[in-house]
Amino acid sequence: MPIASDAEIHPTAVVADGASIGSGCKIGPFCAVGPGVQIAEKVELISHVAVQGLTEIGEETRIFPFASIGSEPQDLKYAGEQSRLKIGARNRIREHVTMNPGTAGDRMLTTVGSGGLFMMGAHVGHDCQVGDNVILANNATLAGHVAIGDFAVLGGLCAIHQFCRVGAHAMVGGMSGVEKDVIPFGSVIGNRAALGGLNVIGLRRRGFDRQTIHALRSAYETLFFGEGVLSERVDPVAEAYADIEPVQEIIRFIRADTSRSFCTPRDT
Repeated sequence: MPIASDAEIHPTAVVADGASIGSGCKIGPFCAVGPGVQIAEKVELISHVAVQGLTEIGEETRIFPFASIGSEPQDLKYAGEQSRLKIGARNRIREHVTMNPGTAGDRMLTTVGSGGLFMMGAHVGHDCQVGDNVILANNATLAGHVAIGDFAVLGGLCAIHQFCRVGAHAMVGGMSGVEKDVIPFGSVIGNRAALGGLNVIGLRRRGFDRQTIHALRSAYETLFFGEGVLSERVDPVAEAYADIEPVQEIIRFIRADTSRSFCTPRDT
């Protein structure tokens, strides 16, 4: 695919033969775009941005200086395989962010959804699956094979262990080390991170009504503070809240086939 005739490419930028640059794009000073890169309409690389590999960037995404997108994974097992990185639309990728493609050890693909904000120094490791409208604050880091649900918020300097899942609408507090899965709508903090309740502030900001939030709180109390062990509480909660979709999302998350355990409150 050619470079669009109306794309603005600064004279100091280097765009390799074979790169695709969409209509209305702006490629700023000292940017480097590799031959396998596909950039959709109205993307802006502000300056000093390096985009390499088999990388796709969705429309209206803005990438700020010194970000490195699509370079080789930071995985000793990587052997040069032609893996990919696919980034959705309308993301804001700030200074010094790094995003790596997949590896043969997983899907050969790293995916980042649309509408996200990746603040300074954030890292998306190889084979991650990041949903829509996700926020990674300054220096938040995802190891390889991590899954992040829609609308999740990760605080500054937090670190997510490889193969962990962070559910939709969850909140990870700043400087937290997460080595277990975080339920949807959960809020975790600490080193190592423990479940500290629900992300109620986020729920309110996103328009969840009081009845749904109340049901989530009640289900949370039963799941994590009821009689017996967690596995014994799941089915009764699923039945009691069969009509509350956010509760069912938590249930599906817990029931999913995974080898990792969950972040729980410290006193359970």
